[in-house]
Amino acid sequence: MKRWIMIGLMIMMAALAGCGVPNAKQPGEAKPANKSSDNATEITVAGNGGKIEKAIREVIAPKFEEKYGIKVNFVPGLSGEILSKVELQKNAPQYDVAIYVPLDVQRAADKGLAEPLDPSAIPNMTKVDPRFVAVDKIGVPAFGLVIAPAYNTKTFEKNGWKPITSWNDLIRPDYKGKTAFADIANDWGFALLYNLANANGGSLDNLEPGLKKAKELASYSDTFYKNSTQMMPAMQQGAADVTVMGSYAIAELIDSGVPLKMVIPKEGAPLQAFSATVVKNAPHKKAAMDFINFLISEESQKQIAENGFYPVLKGMKAAPKYEKSIGLKESDPVFRPDFKKMAEIREQWTDRWAKEVTPELGKKVKK
Repeated sequence: MKRWIMIGLMIMMAALAGCGVPNAKQPGEAKPANKSSDNATEITVAGNGGKIEKAIREVIAPKFEEKYGIKVNFVPGLSGEILSKVELQKNAPQYDVAIYVPLDVQRAADKGLAEPLDPSAIPNMTKVDPRFVAVDKIGVPAFGLVIAPAYNTKTFEKNGWKPITSWNDLIRPDYKGKTAFADIANDWGFALLYNLANANGGSLDNLEPGLKKAKELASYSDTFYKNSTQMMPAMQQGAADVTVMGSYAIAELIDSGVPLKMVIPKEGAPLQAFSATVVKNAPHKKAAMDFINFLISEESQKQIAENGFYPVLKGMKAAPKYEKSIGLKESDPVFRPDFKKMAEIREQWTDRWAKEVTPELGKKVKK
């Protein structure tokens, strides 16, 4: 009898051990300082490759996971591609956070593909410089930049060419066939068009003067490039001496040894940022907002600045190592574009560019 009692007690003890507290903290086990309220263990973030991917994968994601206990899966892609995927997945979203160029933030807002952001859930939003904001309470700027001309100082000095000081200075016979300009499908190309318009009495309401100048610019260019992965090697290998790029790409080229000078033209240059959105009906909405709040913390913005972007928080400046190459002065005439207007007219002017500007490519290169 005693034997059966002992066996019963042993069975009861084993059952109780099996019903212990789930996920109980073991001795020596680290516990995250914070935990997202939706109990997410991982989130998926889609954003640009290159320097943005590097900053998130190598620095921001590990620190976020350490703080919140949430793993960040990063999916690289171009902004427009990400927007298309978000739209395709709208009935069953797979991304929690999507990082876009400003124009695509506006498109995401117009298509209802982004969650309105709750400032109380993202308190660091109050610290953001409003000049970087594309769409209020939809996209949170995180990786600041200007789109500006840059030129090879060594080549200009060798040939005795005058420095570039205006958007119109991009159109010179001197450097025909030695340019690296983006097609209008790229944000850098569209910025080239509307800034040429601004420099010649036009505006977003009247891009005709810009289109006229773009035709002349095309005649001195061999091609329009699709993206930075094509443009940057052209500058590095000496195939081009003049370009219009995002400041972070200019900084990267200078770091690689290309003797470039970035110019803020007298007519001004657009100041903007890659911005983070919470995807509509994201699987982990609260964790996504936690990530965005962490992305615009002072800690993260310092790391982002070290990767060649402008920090987006009020009072923060470019990292000291980039101050000489892409640092902005208070007197520099930078401006925030009207992204809503740009979203409305982009398709029309992309079509005009393809029909009227692209056919002019190279017509004066061999003359």
